Amino acid sequence: MQIGTMLGGPEQAFQRANVDGTRHVLASARASGARRFVHISTPSVYFRFTDQLDVREDLPLGEPVNSYARTKRQAERLVLAETTLDPILLRPRGLYGAGDTALLPRLLKAAASRALPLLRDGAAVTDLTHVDDVVSAVEAALDLPPMPNAGPERRVFNISGGQPLPIREIVEAAAVRTGLSIRWRPLPVSLALGAARVSETICRLLPNRPEPPVTAYGIGIFAFSQTLDLSAARDTLGWSPRIDFQTGLERTFTPVSP
Repeated sequence: MQIGTMLGGPEQAFQRANVDGTRHVLASARASGARRFVHISTPSVYFRFTDQLDVREDLPLGEPVNSYARTKRQAERLVLAETTLDPILLRPRGLYGAGDTALLPRLLKAAASRALPLLRDGAAVTDLTHVDDVVSAVEAALDLPPMPNAGPERRVFNISGGQPLPIREIVEAAAVRTGLSIRWRPLPVSLALGAARVSETICRLLPNRPEPPVTAYGIGIFAFSQTLDLSAARDTLGWSPRIDFQTGLERTFTPVSP
């Protein structure tokens, strides 16, 4: 079951992509004379194995749930430490859209081969973000007047579609677009998390350290709610989401005419 597998893998790979990559891009931005640096982070830095509704940017961050969240937090620190690039940091939730290979396609690929876990009777809700809304948020961040005296706490913004939906509904709506029938298998959260953690441990011990078929974070996404408070983006960036989920699905699964 390929749920959240992009968040499993060697620590070094996340370090290279998220930390070293950000450091190199920051250096290039400084060398080019850029006046603002807009960094795309993730709400994974907030994640805990519990329901989190209307999460604000000032939520105290606990221990990172995985290597992805850990290295994204390190990258955030690098960006917010900048003194010359007037940085803005965006945390978009669950990106999807045409060309997506990470979120809905992985879920549908898993659903095509086996039953998906139904945890807590499908009570978990989340809000996704269509890529067009992310683009408009980046544009709003670039257009924001200079903030020379703003501290780090005023430079971080949640971004999402602002439409909390049950995860079960999200999966089933995407499946309808592809003609796929979803099968659900009720499972206790403790059993599913235990199996995922065993899988992660085994993969870490194998010589080639393969990607685990399921991760604890992936199970957590299915089991627990996480929605974002968008007040800061609305008030400071002047940004609000424009793409509702049904419109986003239409744009994601409708072929683009040549």
